[in-house]
This record gives sequence, C-alpha cells and structure tokens, in this order.
Amino acid sequence: MSRPISRRWMRLGVAFLGLALSAAPARAVPDDLVPRTAILSAYQPEWLALRDSVEAPEERVLNGTVFVTGVIAGKPVVLFLSGIGMVNAAMTTQLALDHFTVERLVFSGIAGGVDPALNIGDVAVPVAWRQYLEAVFARETGNGFALPAFADRTSPNFGMLFPQPVTIARPNAQMEKVFWFHTDPGLLQIARGLPADESLVQCTAARLCLPQRPRLVIGGNGVSGPAFVDNRAFRDYVRASFDAGIVDMESASVAHVAQANGKPFIAFRSVAHLAGGGEGENEAGIFFQLASDNSAAMVRAFIKAMP
Repeated sequence: MSRPISRRWMRLGVAFLGLALSAAPARAVPDDLVPRTAILSAYQPEWLALRDSVEAPEERVLNGTVFVTGVIAGKPVVLFLSGIGMVNAAMTTQLALDHFTVERLVFSGIAGGVDPALNIGDVAVPVAWRQYLEAVFARETGNGFALPAFADRTSPNFGMLFPQPVTIARPNAQMEKVFWFHTDPGLLQIARGLPADESLVQCTAARLCLPQRPRLVIGGNGVSGPAFVDNRAFRDYVRASFDAGIVDMESASVAHVAQANGKPFIAFRSVAHLAGGGEGENEAGIFFQLASDNSAAMVRAFIKAMP
C-alpha cells in the first residue's frame, strides 16, 4: 500500500513543474486554424489590386492592421498590408504568423528596377534577398575608411557604408550570420511554370503605354532597405555589388521573418521606376498602379497554380 503524498512534496512538485514550464520555449498558438497562404503588400494600391479577388472575405483587425481572410482560386488566404518600410513589414508579418496558420508568405508589390535588362511594368521574382542597410558607417581617416575590428569586409562598400550580415537568434544564445535570404525552391518552381505576359498590362488608365510588353522575369537577386532609392550612383552600386535586379523597402525583412519562423517565402515585384536610372523625374508616380496591377496578376496566377 503506497503512502499518501505529503503537502510538502506536492508543493515541491508544483514548483519544479513551474520551473520546467518557464524554461520551455514559448510558442504562439494561432487562433485561426485554417492553413492559409499569406499575401501581403506594402501600400494601398498594391493591396486593392488583390483585395477584390478574395471570395467570401472576412475582416479582422489586429494592432490596427486589417487582415482579410477568404479564398482565391479555391485556396484559403489571408491578405494584409505590411506597411511601408522594413520595420513595419517585419512587425506585421510576425503578427500574421502569430494569429493565423500561415503555410507560406507571398509578397505582391512594386519595386525600383536596377538591372538595365528590366523594364517598367516587368514582374521580377528574385531567387535571394539582401538587406543592404544592415551596415557599418565607417570612420573616415587619412588612409580611407577604418572599420571596427568586428565588422565584416566581404561586401563592397558605398563610401562609408559597409554592408554587414544580418544576425538571427538561435538556441543557447547563439547568433547566426545571414547574408542572403533565399526564395523557397518549391515556390520558385511553381512561378517558373506560370503563363507569362498574357495578363500583364502595358498601358496606364490614362492611356500612357509602355514601348514594350511587360514580362515575368525569374532569377537574380533583390535588395531591400528603409530608403526609397532614386539615385543613379547607388543604383549602379547595388547592381554591381549584389547582382541585384530590383530594390525595394520590405521584401528582405519579410524573407528574414519567414526564415526565422521556418516558412517558405516568395516575392513578386513589378518595376514601377528605375531607382534613379531614368532621364527625368522618378517614374513611380506615373506607373505605380500599372506595376501594382501586374504584380497582382502574377500572384493570382501563382495562387491558382499552387497544388
């Protein structure tokens, strides 16, 4: 016959259980359990180009961000605005992952073209993303720029700006250095099978038409940072240093959050301007809607093509 457990031992057991639970890693439990594809855009014209495609939409507001759940081409989705910029995009992406059962992340939006082979209206799908302003601003000396001993020197600099790898927290207080965030190979394979060009528009609503028909272009790299790039010298720098095709203000941060959470990521970015490479004023004010529509068209085709 076993002895009854004393209150003292019960208290000790509860205490040890509490310690064990506090030591366990906290996991967010989504309150929407439907497996979905998250589709995000940075600002309203990009968002509206996809919002009307959602069947049976339902809205939910979290921390001021509107999330729309529903179906596109028979596939469950959640749409939301990331907000403009790296911090906004990272914050809202993590918010979506915490509250929805997200299976993959798809970005739809516009970008600046830095590859001379890309034209306004083209939709680019890079295979990797880099954060160009994760950087050290180096000290200028009589012998050039001097970096702190800990700084990485593997990437070419732009004056005092020396790009650095991003660090991601890992177990046991370890930090992983990451230079490139890669687009998911399986999602890239789906994108490569998309019918190209037919659904891409060539003319604005004001009937200003591009000289060539827009294309879907898969490959190359993308770079992101918290600055709107409209400078020819910097455009040439990111092209030469990172083999970049496009530059934007959000995609690399979303790819960062996706990798940290183990989620597949892909971005469709349509060229709305030439990031300072054009002859006159920046072109985004004229072509942002055309580019938004073209990106949205390829994302709709991508969702439809998903298994």
